[in-house]
Amino acid sequence: MIYDLTIIGGGPAGIAAGVYASRKRLKTLFITKDFLGQSSVSEGIENWIGTVKISGTQLSKDLENHLKAYAGDIVDIKAGESCEVVHTNTDGTFDIQTNKGSYSSKTILVTTGSARRKLEIPGADRLEHKGLTYCATCDGPLFADQDVIVVGGGNAAFESAAQLLAYCKSVTLINRGSSFRADPVTVAKLSENPKLKIITNAISKEVLGEKFVSGFVYTNNTTGTDVTLSVTGIFVEIGSVPTTYFVKDTVKLDQWNHIMVDPRTQQTSQSGIWAAGDCTDGLYHQNNIAAGDAVKALEDIYVHLTTK
Repeated sequence: MIYDLTIIGGGPAGIAAGVYASRKRLKTLFITKDFLGQSSVSEGIENWIGTVKISGTQLSKDLENHLKAYAGDIVDIKAGESCEVVHTNTDGTFDIQTNKGSYSSKTILVTTGSARRKLEIPGADRLEHKGLTYCATCDGPLFADQDVIVVGGGNAAFESAAQLLAYCKSVTLINRGSSFRADPVTVAKLSENPKLKIITNAISKEVLGEKFVSGFVYTNNTTGTDVTLSVTGIFVEIGSVPTTYFVKDTVKLDQWNHIMVDPRTQQTSQSGIWAAGDCTDGLYHQNNIAAGDAVKALEDIYVHLTTK
């Protein structure tokens, strides 16, 4: 059979799209490796609108249950499958190859998100989610009145620092180079905050701590000496890797491999394919934004299918 729509990805964007697809009675194939978005590892999410506080695990379960409650015989859920490649057919339809099977679809919505680039130094893996985190928005409030550091020098690092300055005792930003990738105006504005300290030419070396983070070691790239900071929180913002490998030859990607979309509709460069969430070149990436963009895409997909 040929599906009206195939949704690839099981995070907030994919779930939102799946629920709307069911309500619009679009025969939909839903492909996802699992239902765990990036926030699933967070102990407490306080910015999911409508819920004061929820764990990342519970949010993932709630989203999965919401989709399954509406799926019925409309949304065919293929959990445990990973998309390997998408082929465009001459008639405008698509063939989707996963690790377990092949499917055909009239349209596709990509919602596969991205994975945070990991800090690969001793202690980082062991103390992840024990003081070392990759989401200031999700976990920042847990470190109120504490000394923390942010690793990174791009806009995301400075945006995280700005959030943390609102409630942390102090924030130290660690940048491996002498210059920043962040916008100069952002750097200048935050540099005026007396609670922020910026350290450049600093190479991350080790995360310290037994059960929880207690310190951070970096090497001064100018002098070659090691410096130890006593901190309880480490926020890593050294970039992310969008999960877009399976459409790299099908849609246009930016220099970081994000799928380029029209922000009005979420359409990609390939007619019949839309994308939403962290896998896109959208300016901001958050759970609420991902879900909203996916709903926007679904509205446009519905128009495409019913007026074609």
